Amino acid sequence: MTASSPTSERSKTSSFRTSLPFLSISGLGVYAVLLCTLMTLGCRARTAIIIAVIPRTAGTNLWEPAHGGAETAALNTGTKIYWNAPTREDDFEGQIALVHQVIARGYQGLVLAPDQTLALITPVRRALASGIPTVVMSSELPIPAGGNLFYILNNEDSAARIAAARVQPLIHHGGTIAVLGLDPDIAGIMVRARSFEQYMTQLDPSISLVKKMGSFNFLHEQQVAEETLKSAPNIQVIVALNWASARGAIAAIENSPELRGVKVVAFDPDGTPPFNLASLDCVIIQNTRGMGQKAIEEIDAVRRGQSVPAVLKLEPKLVTRENFNSPEVQQWISMDWRAIPWHWSTTH
Repeated sequence: MTASSPTSERSKTSSFRTSLPFLSISGLGVYAVLLCTLMTLGCRARTAIIIAVIPRTAGTNLWEPAHGGAETAALNTGTKIYWNAPTREDDFEGQIALVHQVIARGYQGLVLAPDQTLALITPVRRALASGIPTVVMSSELPIPAGGNLFYILNNEDSAARIAAARVQPLIHHGGTIAVLGLDPDIAGIMVRARSFEQYMTQLDPSISLVKKMGSFNFLHEQQVAEETLKSAPNIQVIVALNWASARGAIAAIENSPELRGVKVVAFDPDGTPPFNLASLDCVIIQNTRGMGQKAIEEIDAVRRGQSVPAVLKLEPKLVTRENFNSPEVQQWISMDWRAIPWHWSTTH
């Protein structure tokens, strides 16, 4: 057997490289770079997580903070936010259509503040059946938490207790309180109303409550307030369970000089509270910014296989003309929804 010379071996190698020019040293480098680029793009496409956030409406001091909280959490978790909402808080059909879009587009998470308790049950169940982790915020649905369904709620019991403590010094023994804005379509409002009545009864069993159903129509709520004040002229305080009822009550009082002594304790302002008017005593606000942030964080954690609480309740805040301009309150109600690279407190 004749040993091959080094020269002949080099010739074979050279011949092999010539027959496969794309595997030359320079060609291998380009090929490797191209392959890595394609793999990176493919991985990014597969791991891009889009979470839909659908509040009751948008463009208000109540819900834009939730947008800001969600965007901040998205920045911290590497997810993306699809934000959309009906133009009115009572447009549950529009909200249902948005949930169906989220399911059809295959988004990886859903955060929803339901406009209507019963109407949103079926869309949420469809989202869960599609494997979409879902966080319902602010007001719960009659579906138990578990599986891929989580709740981040306003602590309505705390909100009612704050309102009762604020109302007590404003009424005389045996006085009358009007509670406006009851809405069985929003579970949180009904819990708020029941808890408020219980706390007031404990504080002063002699008080009387006049309760009226409400809506999100300001003009209708103003008419309800006017009729209520006329039918019960001894009313000393109006507790408005939503902001349309609050605006209607304030307008009714301000338009009647003889009613200027009546005070309004209001919930959920969707605009700047008119503390320049003496009739408004205070507002009680939800931490929707914290809700938005926590919801995105929870969905991200669930997708990573981590455990999260099935139900989380965030504390509301009492806002008066004395603390309205404080940094903390302004942070809670800021409509600047751009992502902020720090952690918003949800413990206050």
